[in-house]
Amino acid sequence: MTENNFNHLAPGGVPAAEDGGLSRQGKGNNFNRRDFIKLSAVGLAVAAGTRVIQEAKASEGAKGERQWAMVIDQAKCTGCGQCSLACHANNDINPELDWNKILDAGEFNGEKVYLPRPCMHCEHAPCVEVCPVGASYYRDDGIVMMDYDKCIGCRYCMVACPYDARVFNWIAFTGVNPAVPEWGEPEVDRRPRGVPEKCSFCYNRIDRGMSVGLVPGVDAEATPACVVTCPTGARMFGDLNDPDSNVSQILKNHPSYRLRENLGTKPRVYYLPVGEEGIVEG
Repeated sequence: MTENNFNHLAPGGVPAAEDGGLSRQGKGNNFNRRDFIKLSAVGLAVAAGTRVIQEAKASEGAKGERQWAMVIDQAKCTGCGQCSLACHANNDINPELDWNKILDAGEFNGEKVYLPRPCMHCEHAPCVEVCPVGASYYRDDGIVMMDYDKCIGCRYCMVACPYDARVFNWIAFTGVNPAVPEWGEPEVDRRPRGVPEKCSFCYNRIDRGMSVGLVPGVDAEATPACVVTCPTGARMFGDLNDPDSNVSQILKNHPSYRLRENLGTKPRVYYLPVGEEGIVEG
């Protein structure tokens, strides 16, 4: 759990933009990338640089037949960390690294609020734009991928990412994975030394499941491990191009926001903020 928190909340649970450097016009973007945490919401009114979305759908520029997205309900997240453990097990991650962080987002009405942060799988991903060798790239379904064989370890992608979603593999992970087998079994190969690693929306589970007729977000075997493992149902996954999918229906009927929308990255991870109108029942 990170030590970052929301110590300065305006009345009603809105993080106060007290430094004057943040505005709804997106000014003042030259602050530390870790400061993005301050832009998450703990109420229906969100911090400067984000906006409440009344309905979400795939961009007109999307290529593939399917466009995967994740929805995280902050009202349901308890900060238990089981999603992170499942991620470590299924992706065989070094226990000293985290693809999926659970950040402390302060309190709302006396209750702790958490901000789970996987890779945002941005439609306009800075990491893809700056990669000099094409190791970071888009799949047609919107997932931002890493080709670890192409990667030269320059870490430009890590510098460019405004969400701090990548971690660098300084040493080869050759030890025992403490998350295995309790939280799952490895489904992908370990990455070589000297490359940035990140969440992949468990693309391998999606592809394998769809090859046998399963539906990601509906069938567990075809759904990202973190979504399947969450004991409170705080994470949901599905196809934005399908108006009847779970994520499309949730985003249609509940206010949501995305981190740092003022940067124009168009993340595919949406958050339902804590607050009566943002809670999905069931």
